[in-house]
Formats: sequence, structure tokens, C-alpha cells
Amino acid sequence: MIAGWNTWDVTTHTGMVHLPSGLRVRFGVPGAPLDGFTWRDGLVRLGHHTVGGDYAEVTVEAGGGRLHLVMAGGPTDELYVRAEGTAGVLVAVDGWRDASVAGWRLDWRETGGGPAREGVELLPVDGLTLEFAGQVELRVAPQDTAGEVTAGAELGARVDAVLAERRAGAERSAPRSGGWLGDAADAATRAVTWNRIYAPDLGRALTPTSRDFVAERRRGFYGTWALHAWDTFFTGLVASTVDREHAREIFGQILPFADAAGMIPNRVSDDKGVTADRSQPPVGALTVRKAYLASGLSDGTRDRELLSGTFAALLAWHNWWPRARRGPHGLLAWGSDPVEGDPGSSTLDRTKRESGLDDSPMYDDVTYDPGTRTMALTDVGLVALHIADAEALAAIAGTLGEGDVARRLRREAAEARAAADPLLWDTARGGYRNLRADGTHDPHVAPTLLYPLLAGMPDPGRAAELAGRLLRPETLGGDPPLPSVARDDPGYAATYWRGRIWAPMAFLAIEGLRRYDLNDTARSLVVPLLRLFLSEWDKHSHVRENYPATSGEDVRAFQARSDGLMAWGGLLAYLAYGELADAREDGWRFAHPGEPAELAGLPLGDGRLAVTAGDRLSVTLDGRPLLDAAPGVVVTAYRRTAEEVTGIAHGTGDLRVSPPGDGAPVRVPVSAEPVRFRLSRDDRHDNDGGTPA
Repeated sequence: MIAGWNTWDVTTHTGMVHLPSGLRVRFGVPGAPLDGFTWRDGLVRLGHHTVGGDYAEVTVEAGGGRLHLVMAGGPTDELYVRAEGTAGVLVAVDGWRDASVAGWRLDWRETGGGPAREGVELLPVDGLTLEFAGQVELRVAPQDTAGEVTAGAELGARVDAVLAERRAGAERSAPRSGGWLGDAADAATRAVTWNRIYAPDLGRALTPTSRDFVAERRRGFYGTWALHAWDTFFTGLVASTVDREHAREIFGQILPFADAAGMIPNRVSDDKGVTADRSQPPVGALTVRKAYLASGLSDGTRDRELLSGTFAALLAWHNWWPRARRGPHGLLAWGSDPVEGDPGSSTLDRTKRESGLDDSPMYDDVTYDPGTRTMALTDVGLVALHIADAEALAAIAGTLGEGDVARRLRREAAEARAAADPLLWDTARGGYRNLRADGTHDPHVAPTLLYPLLAGMPDPGRAAELAGRLLRPETLGGDPPLPSVARDDPGYAATYWRGRIWAPMAFLAIEGLRRYDLNDTARSLVVPLLRLFLSEWDKHSHVRENYPATSGEDVRAFQARSDGLMAWGGLLAYLAYGELADAREDGWRFAHPGEPAELAGLPLGDGRLAVTAGDRLSVTLDGRPLLDAAPGVVVTAYRRTAEEVTGIAHGTGDLRVSPPGDGAPVRVPVSAEPVRFRLSRDDRHDNDGGTPA
């Protein structure tokens, strides 16, 4: 059972709710709507917010007044708050969702704005409203546990002490970034933690990708909650850099809603139910595997429970696609099944929604084939994602000891690559293209045409040529890069999926480039995308649903269709983290990004990982050195267990590697050829721990 104080109420982030009692304490500006704050409306700055609500800090404005809140709740019955308003502070206490509450006590102390005042309120069943002229400090607790704390100086001291202690704890537990990365870690973290809510009808906590998007009272599209398939998986991946347990919880949110055939629905919500006719892009195994790899320095410390808890559902979903979505030429295509009583099912519009790219120009001239229940178009992106899904599932199966399943999935991926590559490759254009039912290639260009790299479809030479051709400034390159359709496409409009920049697309495209070690090309995209990400965060405290593809465009208006705090926007920060520390199938890659940067506090099963790039590259675990390298040295395939450390050093310069245990760092000389190193706990080492790769 969930218990304690947190910002559970989806309608308001300027207050806290206690569970299971349902007591709610909200704060506002006198004369302004109490629940009028959204991510678009009145947000000035989001501060720390722990997953459990132990600490939350936010600044908002309304009606000419600014309100700064610092709240300390968490898994306890006591709530401590300091609220400071330039035009006063309004406090409303009631029972959430019309529940009756009593037996609570509120101690308050007002300072500033006039003579100091203090008081104690025993909460009536129907709640109360208080108005203060300046700063107020308060404590809420059950009457029978309120103790001797009064509303005077003792309360002020107690509030100060609790808030200071909780803030320090929040700073210790959160990932941090600096230098070239700016406040990227703060932004990505807060887009996850501030969107955590409680769904009473489910009796559980959820992290939808955005409160504004799912809540009608925040001008959203659903009642009080909704989950979307690929949104959930991308949110879980971003959350994996914040808290491993919370990420595991998020990944598991959508899985119970799969149907008997294994199909994970596009969307499920409290008021609109389940989309029984369609799914969404198959990115579940890919994101789960990525989060798993980044959860430790070796399989011994990684989050095996994340894999075991998701594998069966993800495998069933994977198997559903070829049964339900065979389109033109026997390849996969987006679709929609007929559902009795749902007149919108089995239509072209719904097939577009399954793609996740609702109004993409790629689908402007497509028709729906009722015979196959799919588009009359084989989509390169879907084919590649399903192959990548098979590979990720094979790796998961291997880790879990499901050898037969792993072999079957690897064979399936190889066969799918062999079948799809010659059909989807357009020789005349020198790249992959969507394939129409009549056998002609569709001319539209989008980042999805880079997804074959994610699936390992082209050979290395063709991959490099493809990337160079697609990433020209007039197509998918430029600054900022990776618009959702090429700039020279006739359908390009720099709106929604017709040209805006979307973090999920960027993530999938750049992960493909990294698979082929096209690291310079990947970095040329990551740098301007990070700049775009930080600009919106620094100016507006926003992590966006999508980002402007044209310089100077303001996408904050509701009509612009770019939600102000959507967790999957944090993928742009995640990609930038990968320039310093990136967990890959063969082990970790550590590199200097070429500019001073810091990334610290990443939660691994081994401890907290930190990477600092300055005059040298330093990698530490809970403050203990792991690697110390010259800027020109890149370390790949790094693994560390209690018994040995292995990796490969590339580049030029010197490298020092700490062996397991308490041994002194060992020098590994690095020159033109890659050098493998292996250090064991019990070995005696001289200066040189390396051997040629």
C-alpha cells in the first residue's frame, strides 16, 4: 500500500496529498485560481523533487504574484512546508476526491508582510482555507502524534531543520551535471519525478509522460491519467538515470494492459479505456535492455529483476507483430484491427496512430488495405525496430538463461534483415525508403530511414554513406538537426510530426549511428540537440514534447502542440550523457567530450558513478577512482567485477586503470593500435596492464 505525502494529485503540483487518508494541502496566490497552474501556465522554475516526495521545490506565478514552495513529505505522516508569496499565500486543506478527513492538526507561523502571527488548526471534516500576507511555515500531522511542537519559533526552527536536511538528501540522491552538459541532469530528472501521480481507480502510482497531456483539468486529453506504450518505455529509460527501482516500476506500468494475443495497446486511460485496435512502435525490449546495461558495471551488479519482470510480456508483444501486421511484400506495416462498436477502428487514421507519428507527411498519400488490416506501405522504421527488438530480446533471453529462445530470436533477426534489406534499399536514391504495395519506393525522407542502422542492416561502408547522405543540412542535418521529416520534403511544415524535432526519433537514430561507431557523426547531432534542450530548460523550465526545428520559434502556446514537461524529452539529455559514459552490449564506453563536463550520481548496482572531463578524463565509483585518462583516450568494452577489470583503450595518451580491491592504479600505454587490458584482484602488476588488441 502506498503511504505518505507526495504531489500525487494530477491536477496540482503546488500541493501535497497524504495517502491513504486522502488529506490534501494546496497552495496558491490569493485572487488567482488555486488549481490554475500547469506546465504551461504560471511555471517559473521547477526545483528538486524526489521520487518519494521527501522534498519538492517549485516557483510559480499568477495574478501578479509569485509563490515559492518548499515541501518535505515522503513516507511519513508529517508534512513540513515553507511558502513565500510576493502577493500573499493561500492555503487550502481538504479531502482529496471528496473524501472526508479529520483528526489532523495544522501548526502555522506567518512571518513577513506584517506582524508575525501563529496558530494551530484542528482540521474539520470539510476542510479549511487560510490566507497569509507573506511567508508562512507550517506542519501537518495527525493530532495524536503532533507532540509538543507549537506554531512559534520552535516550529520555525523545526521547519528550517527538516527542509535543510531533506534538500541535502535530495541533492545527494539526484544525478548531477555541469560544464558542457549544463543542468541537463536536473531537467531530465525533474521531468520524471514531477510527473509521478496516483491513480485511485488502479490503486497505484503512475508516471505518465506528462500531467498536462493526460489530465483534462490541465487542458489535457484524458480524465486524470493515461499511459501510452512507447511513451512509457522512453520514460522508463530516462528514469533509469534517476532511480533504478522507480524505472523498473515505470517499465512495468503498461505491460498488464496487453491483450490475450500479446498486443500492448497504443493507449489506456481512465476515461477512454484501451485502444483495442492498435499498438505503438516496438521499443520495449530495446529500452529495457539499454536500462539494464546501464544499471551496473557487469551482469553481477545489474538489475536482473528488470529483465525477468518484463521479458515474458515483451516477448509476447514481439511475437504479435508478424502475426497481426504482415503488409505489402510480406513485410511489417502499421495497422488497425476492426473492433465492434468502434467506428474509427480499421481505418487509415488509426494506422497512422499506431506508428506514433500521427500526421507525418510519410503517410499523406497512403491507403488502408482491409485485407491485411495494414497500410498499403511497408515502413522502414517498423521493420528495423522489430529487428532491433528481436536482438534486444535475444540478449535478454541469454542473460536469463533462455538459450533456445535467444537462438530463435537471433535467427529471426538475421532472416528478417536478409529479406528486408534488398526490398527496402532504393538503389536510385542510395538509401532505404518505405515500399509501396505496387513495388515502388516512397520518396519521403524522415529519421526513420536511419533506423536500419539500429537493426544492423547495412554493412559499415553503406551505413556511413547513408548517414552522410541523409544528414545533409537540407535534409535531416542542419542546426538543429533531425526534424521529423526532411526540410526539403514537400510536406515539411515545422509543426508537430511534420517537421518538429522529437527526442524519441533522435534517440533511435543516434543509437543506430553509435552501433556503427559513427561517433563523430553522432556527436555532431548530439551537440546542437543538447543546446536546444538546455535553451528550453534554462528559459522556461521546460522539457518539451517536441522541439522547434526553426530558430526563434516559441512553442509554448497550447495551440503549438508541444507539451511543456514531457519526460521523453529527457532523451536528449540521455544522448548527451552517452558522450561521456555509454553502456553498450560489450561494456561501457567512456570518453572525453572535448569540453569540460561533469556527470555524477548515476545509480548503478555497484554504487554512484561519476565522470568528469577536464584536463583529463576521470571515472569514479562512490568517489573511488576507476579510470584516469588523457583527453585523447577512449575506453570501450569496460567491465568491472569483484575479481577483474577488463576493457579496450583507443587513441593516444596515457591511461591508469584501478584494479579490483585496494590495489594501486595500473598504467596502460595507449598508442595507435587499440590495447586490451585485464587486471585481476590477485595479480601483481607492474607499470603495464595492457596487451595489443
